[in-house]
Amino acid sequence: MAKTDFTFFHTLRVRWSEVDMQAIVFNGHYLTYFDVGFTEYWRATALPNVTAQAAAGCEMFARKATIEYEAPARFDDVLEIGVRCAGFGRSSMRFVLEIYRGDERLVVGELAYVYADTRIRKGVPVPDEWRARITAFEKELVPGAA
Repeated sequence: MAKTDFTFFHTLRVRWSEVDMQAIVFNGHYLTYFDVGFTEYWRATALPNVTAQAAAGCEMFARKATIEYEAPARFDDVLEIGVRCAGFGRSSMRFVLEIYRGDERLVVGELAYVYADTRIRKGVPVPDEWRARITAFEKELVPGAA
């Protein structure tokens, strides 16, 4: 993907506690960055947060996370985390994420979630209203979309 393919970005600055002795971000922190970006994306959609989901008895469970490193982020870099919904299954949602420093892509990844009944821990259909809201949200942020 290109940076222009993303409909949502969250910005954060690399903190000292996230880097190793060479002042390069420790690899495990990129999944935390993905989680932060996804959380802010979800907040922006105005869909039920984790507390509301838990109260309703159905939540999104992480099913898969992939990550590919292309270049390192360093202490004090300002990063942009791009998040985009890449598709829906019956009970799943797939998101593509990329991390940029300016126009340089540093990290590429994917998160897959299953919407599940918490009592039986089995997937249930993603609510139609969620599908519609995410689809509309993506279109709202695309420049020039009607």
